[in-house]
Amino acid sequence: MYTSKLTVIQTESAIKEIKDIFEHSLSRALGLRRVSAPLFVDAASGLNDRLTGKERPLSFGYSGTTIEIVQSLAKWKRQALHYYGFDIHSGLYTDMNAIRPSETLDATHSLYVDQWDWEKVITASDRTVVFLRQEVKKIYSSIRHVEQRLIQKYPVLSQKLPETLYFIDSETLRQKYPELTPEQREEQITKEKQAVFIERIGVKLGDGASHDQRSPDYDDWQLNGDLLLWHDPLGIPLEMSSMGIRVDKKSLSAQLSHFPQWNATDFHTNILNETLPLTIGGGIGQSRLCQFILEKKHIGEVQASYWPSHIIDDCKRNNINLL
Repeated sequence: MYTSKLTVIQTESAIKEIKDIFEHSLSRALGLRRVSAPLFVDAASGLNDRLTGKERPLSFGYSGTTIEIVQSLAKWKRQALHYYGFDIHSGLYTDMNAIRPSETLDATHSLYVDQWDWEKVITASDRTVVFLRQEVKKIYSSIRHVEQRLIQKYPVLSQKLPETLYFIDSETLRQKYPELTPEQREEQITKEKQAVFIERIGVKLGDGASHDQRSPDYDDWQLNGDLLLWHDPLGIPLEMSSMGIRVDKKSLSAQLSHFPQWNATDFHTNILNETLPLTIGGGIGQSRLCQFILEKKHIGEVQASYWPSHIIDDCKRNNINLL
């Protein structure tokens, strides 16, 4: 029978400690400044993240305008860097809170999404795999720092992260496990390596499919990836971060050509006209990080959200204390 290593009160204290330590470490490592961010945007602005295009954002009307709850701040951040006049190799981070009513609820997904969204200005010469990996390593180092600090405070917690993060291209991963689905490949490689960054998410692989879907108008699919950590309590990989070097005018045009139904917006025009800066950015799950560090079996143990009765009952049977 599962038993949480921390009490509910200890868990609440540890959640704050994780968030405080990680924010400080991340901002120092990447050169980021904290800013305020919107909970909702004008639907016509094109600033809301469409994710894969299938998810339905929540919206409401006000004074004749349709306003949408953000699904992420992937596009808003890039515009904010331009608006605030950030210098090259400096950037911002913020708390992103979203509601995703189309989500399938389980031990790692809820209707409420909380993450650190970050973005920083780069140069054209930075648009390389080498630079991408350099920034990913900084994020991973910050996660390891949090783990060490929490173990010092709560010795009952175990060390889970290897010293070195493993990088692999999505096509190389497909060739390594050609008989498996993308989800099964992620499970195999993350279980083996414990901490993995899978690159080039969205591109067509050798079998004609992509490893996973990505919106065509924020990440450059050749220069992005997902950070996965092996989570023993569930025996699955946890996606901790999705990030990448953002599209420039060339990659945006190429990727939008695969999505003729994607409506052009002022955001796209500003990229094509090179009004917006070149950037790198991503999101890092706050509850996901807490769930991983605190070795929780359900995300509801580190996040207060809505759960239907059958999930509540199942958690009670399995000694899982939902917040």
